[in-house]
Amino acid sequence: MGNNVERTNLEPTNPEAYSIKSQCIEQSSLASVTRLQVSVIIPVFNDSESLQRCLLALAKQTYARDLFEVVIVDNNSSEDIAGVVDKFARFGVVHEPKVGSYAARNRGISSSRGEVIAFTDSDCIPEPDWIENGVKALTSAPGIGQVVGKVSLIYQQSQPNSIELYDELLMGFPQQRFVEEQHYGATANVFTFRSVINKVGTFNDSLKSIGDFEWGNRVFAAGYSQVYSAEAEVAHPARSKFSQIYKKTIRITGGIQDLQKQEGSSSLSDFSRSFLHDLMPPFRFTFEIFSKPELSFKQKLDVVLLRFTFKQIRAWENLRLRFGRGDSYRG
Repeated sequence: MGNNVERTNLEPTNPEAYSIKSQCIEQSSLASVTRLQVSVIIPVFNDSESLQRCLLALAKQTYARDLFEVVIVDNNSSEDIAGVVDKFARFGVVHEPKVGSYAARNRGISSSRGEVIAFTDSDCIPEPDWIENGVKALTSAPGIGQVVGKVSLIYQQSQPNSIELYDELLMGFPQQRFVEEQHYGATANVFTFRSVINKVGTFNDSLKSIGDFEWGNRVFAAGYSQVYSAEAEVAHPARSKFSQIYKKTIRITGGIQDLQKQEGSSSLSDFSRSFLHDLMPPFRFTFEIFSKPELSFKQKLDVVLLRFTFKQIRAWENLRLRFGRGDSYRG
């Protein structure tokens, strides 16, 4: 596709026929995997430097180049996103004015053409065989509706600092646990069929966070299988600054409250228990951390103090959102 072209004209002309075709593709044999058309969707809000690294990795994919497209969705960036994408042949930009990564992903879905939809983020670096392995996992058995790929963390230095260590232990991407225990995967690395999206719907774009959780649970409720693939891997820089963990904590807290309000699933008593729990020191976590021989005493102490600090931040943000007038954070 051409560079920096507003792609409103790329929706299928016959959505019903297209959906039937996609449903047939779900039953494809492994031998036909290499012929599936794939759309990679990347929402971006500024972050042009990271986006360039992501696109460089996508330009080196082992999957046949004529069989995948990359749709970057600019979510009101002030940086020159189009200028970055211009450097890559057949990668294109669309624009989504509504604030939020899930609105941006939905815009990418409607502007794309692939039978397979792959999601990653602008700050991720896909392995060269990421698309190839993601498609193989998605077509490895009938009835698979979602593949959740591995997200490995990379550090600025050879040894993680205390914030990076905290991110790895508590704020990272345990994708296998996500899919097996909570029926979702972080959209930093997810593959699905277009027909699955046609059946369960797109992302809830009123959520600023945990929309991947809400959507994944709809996939599970619809009866699709969800599988983890360690071979379909992307790398993600570990958060190395206090402000980065703070913003993520605030964003996730707001997303959970937004979803609970929509579902009417949070009573005052539930809120009170959660609030008091967050105010308490992390006794069990402290014991677990100090039982890890691979960590130094300073690392253990730093991580425990960070855990206590962010529990407090989450508690007071929950209180603010429940009884205050403030909106949840975009992030």
